[in-house]
Amino acid sequence: MAKKKEISVEAKLRALYDLQLIDSRIDEIRNVRGELPLEVEDLEDEVAGLNTRVTNLNKDVTSLETDINNKKLAIDESNSLMKKYDEQQQKVRNNREFDSLSKEIEFQDLEIQLAEKRINEYKAKIAQKNLVIDTTKEKLAKQESHLGHKKAELDAILKETEKEEALLIKKSKEFGESLDEHLFTAYNRIRTKVKNGLAVVAIERGASGGSYFTIPPQVQLEIANRKKITIDEHSGRILVDAALAEEEKEKMDKMFS
Repeated sequence: MAKKKEISVEAKLRALYDLQLIDSRIDEIRNVRGELPLEVEDLEDEVAGLNTRVTNLNKDVTSLETDINNKKLAIDESNSLMKKYDEQQQKVRNNREFDSLSKEIEFQDLEIQLAEKRINEYKAKIAQKNLVIDTTKEKLAKQESHLGHKKAELDAILKETEKEEALLIKKSKEFGESLDEHLFTAYNRIRTKVKNGLAVVAIERGASGGSYFTIPPQVQLEIANRKKITIDEHSGRILVDAALAEEEKEKMDKMFS
């Protein structure tokens, strides 16, 4: 791999601050989206879960309806047998045969009573499940509507920012590659540790940007000379002078526009 051309400390500081401005703009775009992508994902999962629940409940109802039909067929069968045994009783020649048929008739009558009891139980379960289905469908309709609004909101933001974000990501990569590997790694490490992802900040009113700790005049002078890369001992950020920051901000604003 070809060795990168040696660049001055000032050029490195400018490239670092430009990279920070680009990455901060990407952060802003993503902050606008905020929790929306996660909200949409959660709502999609919830809607899928509710749909599955309705499907399973409908299957349960269908299964119970099949059970009711089977019990009705069993009742018809028992009634047929009772009629048959009753007719046979009219033709018996002794008490033993009559009693035997009476027991069969009694048994079929009990089977009918049990089947009717089960039918009533199944009907109660169906009513209960239908109530849950109606409640679930109401919630599903509400969440589907909510999901539609959130998706439209997210789509609008994405449509508005996706081109800019894609360009900025490309630029971020380009500026990152222009730095030597050690400096780029340090930048990313600082960025992940500090608040708001600000790894490179300008001196503001004698203090590190976003900090209340005053920087000694001698250190401020060294930073303004742009001969070495200075790390703020309090915040751990890379420091640049206000003039350089303003120049790079004007340059990057033109690029963003």
